[in-house]
Amino acid sequence: MTAQAARPALPARQIRLLMFGLMTGMLLAALDQTIVGTALPTIVGELGGIDHYSWVVTAYLLASTASTPLYGKMADLYGRRPVFLFSIGAFLLGSLLAGLSQDMTQLIVTRGVQGLGAGGLMTLAFVIISDVVPPRERGRYQGLFGAVFGLSSVAGPLVGGYFAETNWRWIFYINVPLAILAIVVCWHVMRLVPFQRREHTVDWIGAALLVVGVSCLLLALSWGGNSYAWGSAVIVGLFVAGAVLGVAFLLQEARTREPILPLRLFRSATFALANSAGFVLGLVMFGSIIFIPLYLQIVKGASPTRSGLLMLPMMAGIIVTSILTGRAMSRIGRYKWFPVAGSAVLVAGMLLFRLLQVDTSLWVAFGSMVVIGVGLGLCMQSLILAVQNAVDVRDLGAGTSSATFFRSLGGSFGVAILGAVLSTRLSSALADRLPGAIAQLPPQQRAAVAAGGTENISINDPATILALPGPVRAAIQASFVESLHLVFLTTGLVAVLAVLVTLAMPNHQLRGAGPQGATGGADPLGGEAAAPGGKPLPKESKEEAAAEMEAKSQTML
Repeated sequence: MTAQAARPALPARQIRLLMFGLMTGMLLAALDQTIVGTALPTIVGELGGIDHYSWVVTAYLLASTASTPLYGKMADLYGRRPVFLFSIGAFLLGSLLAGLSQDMTQLIVTRGVQGLGAGGLMTLAFVIISDVVPPRERGRYQGLFGAVFGLSSVAGPLVGGYFAETNWRWIFYINVPLAILAIVVCWHVMRLVPFQRREHTVDWIGAALLVVGVSCLLLALSWGGNSYAWGSAVIVGLFVAGAVLGVAFLLQEARTREPILPLRLFRSATFALANSAGFVLGLVMFGSIIFIPLYLQIVKGASPTRSGLLMLPMMAGIIVTSILTGRAMSRIGRYKWFPVAGSAVLVAGMLLFRLLQVDTSLWVAFGSMVVIGVGLGLCMQSLILAVQNAVDVRDLGAGTSSATFFRSLGGSFGVAILGAVLSTRLSSALADRLPGAIAQLPPQQRAAVAAGGTENISINDPATILALPGPVRAAIQASFVESLHLVFLTTGLVAVLAVLVTLAMPNHQLRGAGPQGATGGADPLGGEAAAPGGKPLPKESKEEAAAEMEAKSQTML
């Protein structure tokens, strides 16, 4: 394990300001993943272009996922501040233009610009805080980042539903003042974080191979089973192209002087296993959580906005557990058993969701949500911290971005794979139940349902399902719940794999002094960090250190 370079001991006020700016930027990116989906039917109704409906989401996903590894490497080469400010500036510009869009083509392009900025916001926050806080103390801060993800998962549908009923353009405009605030705060505080630029050459060939290869995979996963059949020439061709470009990327990284993703990092067992666990947990997390709001809407009759509110128990589990896990890691100085426990709790949560029925009480569903939230809170930040603890400071950006990238990629695979599992089982269950349900209807209703075409029923349109006659609606709800059982059984089995992978991880000591001798950094929730040697750093010394550091950074610039 390599030694870390000395970190600047920023005063408590500066670290809290920095955390505020980073959390604001991360909230923007995380919120935009959930806020748009709720209002998308309203947007399409005004702008038209129903054929391009899915591209509004796909463009954002493509740009954010494919750019994530590039941001990490660029931050290692050019410094954190200019790269982070570029990413938040791109997100601000994309948000402003998206709100001004007059047709679907403009909206899709501007969503791509938003995604380009979001790729940096999601990963650079972890990189920047790691520059000023040693791994031993870092868990307390990164736990708050996990809380931001939990908040966005519930706030997104609520805010999106509200603006869908008033003015959908404010879904994008609301990002502008928040982005400006984050820019001002980070511009001021990040001047205190010095960066020593080194001679380098940018691996543009590797960057191009990575972006195009990942884009092919994501398009195949997004289109497969929706726009094209899984066995169609388009989907097979995209998968083949993604695989070929992936191999070419690995060959390029092995021979270039400054690789985008240094392959030598995978020689570390911690780095390789933590990223593998992140991929598996991303598959479980993103691939299953999207079906819980559908259960609330299709089976319990909740509106999109109310379904977001009903997800509060999961958000509470994520937020509370993320914060407590971060503080516990800082105190204990180890990370391994947190993702192990989190993966095991996720297995239990997924199996609990298999017990849900059409008539299950919401309180029972809330209990299962809390269990899943606790599991996610234990896992989300501990794996990133394990990756950061395993790499040298010169590879901190590339290493951190790899953790975010593999988790996002796992989520894309999860959505596609579990969506296919749900669709296949649902088709079979509907074929068994619908004929009998339709036969119970009076002749006039039977003719109306037949004219509408039962094969056109989509689980993505809960309002239409709830408007169907009682027997047909009940048959669809029962079929959907039965299909969910198979989905959650699948995610439970995959989560078992995550338990095994995390168990194989080494349990190294987190670098940096413990609570009795912390090397700089303040408790984000109000406690006072200790200086080296265990004594609090006097206020005058903090101010002198900050002033000296700012002077040095200005000289360097």
